[in-house]
Amino acid sequence: MKRRWVKKEQGDKDKIQHLSKVLNINVHLANILVQRGITTYEEARVFFRPSLDNLHDPFLMKDMDKAIDRIEKAIEKKQKILIYGDYDVDGTTAVALVYSFLKEMYESIDFYIPDRDDEGYGVSYKSIDYAKENNFSLVIVLDCGIKAVEKIAYAKELGIDYIIADHHRPGDVLPPAVAVLDPKRADCDYPYDELSGCGVGFKLVQAFASKNGIPFEDLHQYLDLVVVSIAADIVKITGENRILAHFGLKLLNSNPRAGIEAILRYGGVIRKDNEEPEKNEPIFSKSLSISDLVFLVGPRINAAGRIQSANNSVRLLIAKSLEDAEGLAKQINDFNTDRREFDAQATIDALEFIDRDAGLQNSKSTVVYDETWHKGVIGIVASRLIETYYRPTIVLTKSNGLITGSARSVKDFDIYDAVDACSDLLEHFGGHKYAAGLSLKPENLEKFKSRFEEYVTAHIEEDMLTPEVEIDAKLCLNDINQRFFNILKQFAPFGPGNLSPVFETDNVIDTGKGRIVGEKHLKLQVVHLNIRSNPISSIAFQQAHHFECIQRSHPFNIVYHIEENAWNGMVKLQLNVKDIKPFNEYESYG
Repeated sequence: MKRRWVKKEQGDKDKIQHLSKVLNINVHLANILVQRGITTYEEARVFFRPSLDNLHDPFLMKDMDKAIDRIEKAIEKKQKILIYGDYDVDGTTAVALVYSFLKEMYESIDFYIPDRDDEGYGVSYKSIDYAKENNFSLVIVLDCGIKAVEKIAYAKELGIDYIIADHHRPGDVLPPAVAVLDPKRADCDYPYDELSGCGVGFKLVQAFASKNGIPFEDLHQYLDLVVVSIAADIVKITGENRILAHFGLKLLNSNPRAGIEAILRYGGVIRKDNEEPEKNEPIFSKSLSISDLVFLVGPRINAAGRIQSANNSVRLLIAKSLEDAEGLAKQINDFNTDRREFDAQATIDALEFIDRDAGLQNSKSTVVYDETWHKGVIGIVASRLIETYYRPTIVLTKSNGLITGSARSVKDFDIYDAVDACSDLLEHFGGHKYAAGLSLKPENLEKFKSRFEEYVTAHIEEDMLTPEVEIDAKLCLNDINQRFFNILKQFAPFGPGNLSPVFETDNVIDTGKGRIVGEKHLKLQVVHLNIRSNPISSIAFQQAHHFECIQRSHPFNIVYHIEENAWNGMVKLQLNVKDIKPFNEYESYG
């Protein structure tokens, strides 16, 4: 798939030179800071040295005072409290966090995760009836519920109070809950609106601790749950999220909770059992990053809710010992293996479906449906399809008499708005700019597909249909050294809003040692064609098709991340090449 190379605008030259001087860093690194809105020494200090002191006052969030008052009333009157959350990683980490915190001081508390197949997304009528039958007076809903207007009204008729703690976009009417915590509320003045669902749960806990004289240090133990949610839910790693992610990663690398450690062992990241780590030193065979949480931890936690019951994920996350966690981790790892098989087969089916449909191949969107696909993997399949057909995508299957689907988008296209434009054909929908969930009656399927395609065609720009590589700076290979990389590492944690910088280097050749590895990948040693430079080891995943050009010593341009590669006890800098363009083709991409 061809990619567009787009260079970010150069920052203000005077600000770049100022930062380069006061921070004593390379001008390219100073430029990246300015591109990210960091223009002064003080802003750079806050960026490079995150502090928990810079977290916002949780009571700045609309209705937080009402939520805390209601929880205190429940505890004072010995009322039963139910912690309710979505079945994905964000929901289960949120439930584990709030449940664990309140359980420390109050016994009459339980948790509830809805069944993906039987109850679907969000607050279910079945769960409300369960709360009534089991005498729960207060339900705290995490990572969902912001659109459950009718259901919360039903619960209110039954005499059950609800607190909604969500981070999704609200509708025009809010649920009639005792408190609705959502930084995306139009009338909420909270300074940061990109929190994960678990992040909103953490602010609830922070507020309760603040009002009840519980030291903030007692909350540090929950930051590993928050960073897992931030990574898995792909929220921006800026502002408050960056602080929470920074300290959450520190905790994971030094003293992770039993459940997450057990998951990581199954993910192949082995604990150093034979030596006692220094304070804050990684205890695993590698230092964990946001990327590790996305690919190793998140899918395994998700797998329980996709294949069986997400209650197992919560039980794993609240396990007190590695011994308690081990059995659940193995079970969840087995679920993840099953999930891979389901999504691999569904992806093959979906690609074959598109290949047989000329109209769909030429569409601006992809909407595919098969009632046999497992509901738990359709979101993953949608993401996989975008790797081949880069356009807004919805994958649908059948569940409980309705057609239910997951939507995924491409850069800069708001798929929530696209789904919202079809809302009169839907039974339910919700989500974000880049991901959404929906359900509809079977008789509305063809109308929905047509309406969705019409909306996408009218609103998507042609450039959005080609994947983009956004380039932070152009480097000479001689710019790359250990000091440069050591400063670059301090830009982490990386993720949306603070992506790992991408660099471009032009007119390079392979030294002749280039080879294909693993059938699809290239291993290279690159140098400049006309500039004396030391060869730099490079890996280019999924780019073996460039081998013939490279083998002939033709010059080419590369875009890449800089990383460290550990091999046989040695650590060396390496370029992770994201794309290659033959030098004589480059002008057409610009």
